Amino acid sequence: MAAELHVALVAADREVWSGEATLVVARTTSGDIGVMPGHQPLLGVLESGPVTIRTREGGTVVAAVHGGFISFADDKLSLLAETAELADEIDVKSVEQEIARAKAENDPEAGRRADVRLRAATAGR
Repeated sequence: MAAELHVALVAADREVWSGEATLVVARTTSGDIGVMPGHQPLLGVLESGPVTIRTREGGTVVAAVHGGFISFADDKLSLLAETAELADEIDVKSVEQEIARAKAENDPEAGRRADVRLRAATAGR
């Protein structure tokens, strides 16, 4: 059996996803990072961006993550996000409206958050 890592993606209000994976890719303040079983221990700060999880079964889980921390040791990866939602929970039309509203209101932060959600939603389909 191939090596695996246990992943827990947790937002402030709920556990978003938990399971076994072979690879997780996330954006940190130091850049994008890929974590596989046997990776060196790490602790980092998450940037807003899509997180991609390759499951043990060969599937892919994508989530929009906004801020938080990533921690890895002993083949256990914790993604502790301020907010996070799975790609299949995101309504693309609603997010497109959020982007238009953010542009009209000159709100770059809302625009960036909506853009992350849109990238995650379209990557997960």
